[in-house]
Amino acid sequence: MKKKKLGVYICHCGGNISDYVDVEKVRQAVEGVDLVVLSKTTMFACSDANQRDMVDDIKKYGLDGVIVASCSPKLHLQTFRNVSQRADLNKYTYVHANIREQVSWAHSDNKAGATEKAIHLVKAAIAKSSYAEALETNKVKALKSVAVIGAGIAGMKAALSLAEKNCEVILIENTPFVGGRVAQWDSLSTISETGPELISRLYSELLSHPNITIYTNSEVVSNKGSVGNITLKIKRTPRYIQGFYKKEELKKTIGVCPVQVDDSFTFNLSRRKAIYENSAAQFPQLPVIDSLNCTRCGACEKVCSAINLSEEEEIIELAVGSVLVATGFDPYTPQYNEYGYGTSEYVITLPQFKRLIDSHNGDRLVFKKRNIKNIAYIYCVGSRQPEGGNTYCSRNCCTSTIHAALTARKKFANINNFHFNRGLRTYGKQEVLYADSLKGGDIYLQSTGSDLPVVNTEGKKPVVKVNDILTKGKEIEVEADLVVLVTGMVPRSDTTIGTLFKLPKGRDKFYNEVHMKLRPVETVIDGITIAGTCQGPKNSMESVNSALSAATKSYSIINKGEVESEPLVATIDPEKCSWCGNCEKACPFDAILKVEKEGRWVADINNTVCKGCGMCAPVCEPDAINLIACSSNEIMSIIDALV
Repeated sequence: MKKKKLGVYICHCGGNISDYVDVEKVRQAVEGVDLVVLSKTTMFACSDANQRDMVDDIKKYGLDGVIVASCSPKLHLQTFRNVSQRADLNKYTYVHANIREQVSWAHSDNKAGATEKAIHLVKAAIAKSSYAEALETNKVKALKSVAVIGAGIAGMKAALSLAEKNCEVILIENTPFVGGRVAQWDSLSTISETGPELISRLYSELLSHPNITIYTNSEVVSNKGSVGNITLKIKRTPRYIQGFYKKEELKKTIGVCPVQVDDSFTFNLSRRKAIYENSAAQFPQLPVIDSLNCTRCGACEKVCSAINLSEEEEIIELAVGSVLVATGFDPYTPQYNEYGYGTSEYVITLPQFKRLIDSHNGDRLVFKKRNIKNIAYIYCVGSRQPEGGNTYCSRNCCTSTIHAALTARKKFANINNFHFNRGLRTYGKQEVLYADSLKGGDIYLQSTGSDLPVVNTEGKKPVVKVNDILTKGKEIEVEADLVVLVTGMVPRSDTTIGTLFKLPKGRDKFYNEVHMKLRPVETVIDGITIAGTCQGPKNSMESVNSALSAATKSYSIINKGEVESEPLVATIDPEKCSWCGNCEKACPFDAILKVEKEGRWVADINNTVCKGCGMCAPVCEPDAINLIACSSNEIMSIIDALV
């Protein structure tokens, strides 16, 4: 049934709209439209003052529906829905018209045309509003528990934050140890604690909290359900070593193990056996057998009675209300011969260099039997690449490099640092590190993206050559004892979690949030939040802030014991449906179910999962699918208004 009284507000947006659209002309064009009893222009529709005026207008004029013509609905759809609610009007009767992104910004060179288009869009919104019905949200019970996937610093902090809110937390880590990347560093540039100290403290807090259950060596292999009630299946790989073992037995066991592999904890600087002990920064403090590389030769079982290679993987099924993803990042691996990588053993990456200086004792730095004196750091390797590569800035690399260089110069004698960069980005208080580096005598040589440094590895020592723009393009060569490639952050190579939860990715291939300012840790999948470096490059402090934000959002979803979901979903007419399966294949959210009704198979909609995207409607041959708030009457009225 059509409404009787509609109110229309056209926003200037502080000039963003009114500089290119004649908003007064738009107002005049719609004030005489059928059912419109109120039309106004406003400088900022989203301002508190205008929101209060809208509430008063709705009550004064007895409005049945409201239209605001302003910016993108991504920014303020919810704002004006809330205004409608405060005025005792059903929020789903509100209709938004985007005349900023779709009109003023798109047609800034044609004010007359932009104005005419704005008029048509507002009239289309009025036509839609005349059919918009009062709707109620769908409500489902919610379990007060959250699964945190990834036990790096972000996951650990998120788990602790949730547990403090009296929420049950399942912390899942696919490696045998918690701590993530921070456990691999000793000194940290942004905080006073070392990596091992920080992880040790957090792990102790995790163990002491009754609301937290930790699963290491475990990975999520399937999920089903929807926000409020998500069922996860976890595959848990055994450690193959029981908790009660003798240290001497274990040392002998490691000695007899015939398998040697690169140690990923040291970024392949060293090698380890298939059975190995944790480092001081890895928790739990228990040895483990690498199931991927173990050949099951049985030599270890003969030496150590605590080993049981017959242990089997187990599948654990858990039900949670929400999932927080904090799966971290991988360091960029240079291509073969990229700045000499792989062609010279004296060209290494920044993560390897940090492990080298953190683990090296003595007053001189020695690598591959060479005394290291001159160190060349080449910045932006794997970041700020040409189109087709990683075009983004990894943000923390500059700070990490300068901090590592300062650490090396402080710890070892006769160190000279040469920084080959394309402009430093030590933002905020990290500028202090840059100042300390300059005062200490570090040399900075700068190039452009089109004239990068060149590394020649044919001699005994790598030679780095650059046309330094700080000396007006003078060609400078540095014979280095060690070349450190400052590698950026890239998304995890393991994409299982992203595929399982259908997490969207941005152009940089990291997981994408809904909106970087308004919804910075939410995804388009209800109940799934993201935190830390899985959504983009961050330092440890920024990762923690992100984790606390995601924990708060995850908790807010489930803390009431029930979850409300949008009623703007697809509907199925079972009389028309004969189940061909086309809608199920087209649905990107697995929201369509095959059910039996009255002795025949038909499609049904899971309202808590459906997003009302409409992908299913056009593939339905018998036209059995309709979309709430996008009915045929509404769509046809919009088309009539536009043409």
